[in-house]
Amino acid sequence: MSEEGTVVGINERARALFDLGPEDRGRPFKDLEASYRPVELRSLITQALAQRAPITVPGVEWRPRRSAVPLQLEVQVLPLLEGPGAALGAAVLFTDITEASRLRDDLRRTHTELETAYEELQSTNEELETTNEELQSSNEELETTNEELQASNEELETMNEELQSSNEELQTLNDELRLRSDDLNHANSFMESVLTSLRGAVVSVDDHLVVQVWSRGAEELWGLRKDEAEFRALLELDVGLPMDRIRDLVRASQEDPSGVLEAVVEATNRRGKAVRCRITCAPRLGPDRRRVGLILLMEELEAAGDVASR
Repeated sequence: MSEEGTVVGINERARALFDLGPEDRGRPFKDLEASYRPVELRSLITQALAQRAPITVPGVEWRPRRSAVPLQLEVQVLPLLEGPGAALGAAVLFTDITEASRLRDDLRRTHTELETAYEELQSTNEELETTNEELQSSNEELETTNEELQASNEELETMNEELQSSNEELQTLNDELRLRSDDLNHANSFMESVLTSLRGAVVSVDDHLVVQVWSRGAEELWGLRKDEAEFRALLELDVGLPMDRIRDLVRASQEDPSGVLEAVVEATNRRGKAVRCRITCAPRLGPDRRRVGLILLMEELEAAGDVASR
């Protein structure tokens, strides 16, 4: 948000989490429910801007309207500064720490169980010391104890043999893992060759429309390098595509049973030239044949100016 408190940007995850829409952009932040739920943010934003330092609030519980399970969030308020002291505004980050909180509780519970087990072991040790005193008072009892120790030694030898067998199995699994890693590297190299051989641009995204693959053809067509595009939201990339058309095509493909749709859009390539681009959107399937994302094939047809001249 700006320094005046106006909302200037909301990402897709925040919209889903707090039931916000594109119409909320440009509204005063204080008018939004997210300004005071799940935590009072207005005073935190004022404090962060005054201190010129980020503020973190951990362990904030929030139950989205479309979810029956509450989330644990870490809220960070970051002042956006220009130069040594001028403030441009503030950004609020909500990080889902539900799983981390659950693991922390599990660790705390395990630690308590270990302390209990340690106390039981101490008690057992005291009982063993008493037993040892009783064994010292009787030679027959010592002989019996010796036989028991011999039996325990045999059990330890058996356990040692089992551990050696387990170690051999682990070594075999490690060898198989190394072979599978080699196969995966070969598959990746093959896929890279296939993508390079295609004339058009190939972009693969997951179900959240985060870019997983950005082919060399996409670099040539849109001027955005692979490391600048991958693991970023497709609809937030600064390329010459009409993102509203792309959003509609992607949503239609996700809802269509066949999943394969095509559209021709007007775009601007990396040279700043207006072109017509055919975009084919198809589902990306996982090993279980379920959809795990989408593949977009983008082919430059001809410049929009060439079509107008004809």
